[in-house]
Amino acid sequence: MTALSTLESDRRAALDAAESAGRLDEAFLTRFDAQFPRLHGLFTRLYGERADGSEQLAATVAAASVSWNARPLDLKVRDGQRAADPDWFQSERMLGGVCYVDRYAGNLAGIRDQIPYFRELGLTYLHLMPLFDAPEGDNDGGYAVSSYRRVNPALGTMAELTELAAELRLAGISLVVDFIFNHTSNEHEWAQKAVAGDPDFADFYLIFPDRELPDAYERTTREIFPDDHRGSFVQLDDGRWIWSTFYHYQWDLNYANPAVFRAMAGEMLFLANKGVEVLRMDAVAFIWKQLGTACESLPESHLLLQAFNAVLAMAAPGMVFKSEAIVHPDEVVSFISPEECQLSYNPLQMALTWEALATRDGRLLQQALDRRHALPAGTAWVNYVRSHDDIGWTFADEDAAEFGIDGYHHRQFLNRFYTGRFEDTFARGVAFQENPVTGDARVTGTTASLAGIEAQDAGGEDRVVLAHALALSTGGIPLLYLGDEVAQLNDYSYADDPVRRGDTRWVHRGNRPRDRYAERDDLSTPAGRVFRRLTKLISVRQSAPEFAGNELIPFHTPYPSVVGYQRVGPARALSERSETKRPRLLVLANVGDAEVQLDPLTFSGFEHTAFDPIGDTDLDLSDGLTLPPHRFVWLRVAPV
Repeated sequence: MTALSTLESDRRAALDAAESAGRLDEAFLTRFDAQFPRLHGLFTRLYGERADGSEQLAATVAAASVSWNARPLDLKVRDGQRAADPDWFQSERMLGGVCYVDRYAGNLAGIRDQIPYFRELGLTYLHLMPLFDAPEGDNDGGYAVSSYRRVNPALGTMAELTELAAELRLAGISLVVDFIFNHTSNEHEWAQKAVAGDPDFADFYLIFPDRELPDAYERTTREIFPDDHRGSFVQLDDGRWIWSTFYHYQWDLNYANPAVFRAMAGEMLFLANKGVEVLRMDAVAFIWKQLGTACESLPESHLLLQAFNAVLAMAAPGMVFKSEAIVHPDEVVSFISPEECQLSYNPLQMALTWEALATRDGRLLQQALDRRHALPAGTAWVNYVRSHDDIGWTFADEDAAEFGIDGYHHRQFLNRFYTGRFEDTFARGVAFQENPVTGDARVTGTTASLAGIEAQDAGGEDRVVLAHALALSTGGIPLLYLGDEVAQLNDYSYADDPVRRGDTRWVHRGNRPRDRYAERDDLSTPAGRVFRRLTKLISVRQSAPEFAGNELIPFHTPYPSVVGYQRVGPARALSERSETKRPRLLVLANVGDAEVQLDPLTFSGFEHTAFDPIGDTDLDLSDGLTLPPHRFVWLRVAPV
């Protein structure tokens, strides 16, 4: 049978399956016609050698049709809005916030009570950390999922989450949740059935009777959490071995089985109909396994994401994906496209912001902005200062070598600096997952503690604001870890908790600092000063069209400590200005400890008069510019 006739027969089978499951909506059929050839081609590449590939493809389409029929009207309206404005996430008004439901507000009702504050802050995007049902006790902060359809009872119910999503939408805030799709917890129904030998689920995970194949795989895979277990597998009680990339209670799904794809597409569609607008696609680099490789960022991982996108384009076209890939920068960017993940964390900028603050040298960060910031049209970075997770030094060794920096030793220095093991450091971080064999480690800590506020360093507050000023001005969606805006400090009480003390990341996952929030209007406190300065930056950003989009033009100065770039916003088709005359905001940031005097020649490409929107003042660049240590400027300038 030819590829063309296979496409037509599978199309007919998919439509028959969808019709058997319920009525075929005209709008769905239009999108089906647009997406099915792409989805069929992807399935053929992924599952063409399996006899059940066509059957699972038809079942996937049927599930998508049922989901569209059940999609609430207000979400279909939102789909239309997103279609009319596909670059909605590129707006200068975008601001993300992230928190754990229980740590920040107790439960979902508590999050709902915080909506007025979120609006005051300017949030348009709220990422609630893993909130699904998970095992009691150690569950990797919720990343060991026991059900994608049940909310952790301690936090609330799925009905409450649906109501919260609707209230957030009315407040102009998109709900973001984690989709942990590389693995489930060992307590998930699928996992329990797989271990028990249920034939419908036996192939949902990678289970081997002995060490022959695990040993073969582990010759080329790396250890992620060596403190938990060595290698990529853990042993079951019956002696068999199951793939477990991360913690021993997180078992990797087998996407070589098309039934797994169909099942996970169903879970995505379920969440889409509850009002989730962005799915954070967890650990995207690890989702496909192939013997003899590192089992990271394989071509099939990209095909899977494209296929999931095609399914959503049929039944939940307003939803977008956000990639979480903490890998080599070249691999990070490979997952970003309108066909895969429209959004992506920017781990390189985050890590190099901290690197620049430690070294007082902005050259690696400048290099990354020059070379590695550009993205395909229709996509955007999510720029952040820190997250719930650790800081890994993900810069490329070949980039560092251009400055005579040895990547391995530089990472060792950064780990020592940010964990208080370096003389005169301002940082108060904690090491995470130190590997005694390789010397590898990562760093944990709140922004305020890492930047020097906990150590009462004179430059601490300036570093906090500077780091956020970079995230707010480089494009895409700036993401604020809630609590950082009031200079939340490390919470060392995790060490007294028998469940959490083995995971040092809990040091920066403290409860909502009520005392700091109570001080947010008191300028005699660090909380008040940081809050005032950050909210001013947010306000300026949201009124500056130059900060829309992702485009960034490098701007170099003679000083290694100064990072510079220009933001021009999206081109306006009706503008009479030429491309070179587009108005722009010039950003200059001094990561060093010494004042920098920028001479007039530095600004010779601009008109002499500039405007400082933060200070609401005019500046005369013909006199040059003084940039104090740990300070920055946003200047509206006009090219000559």
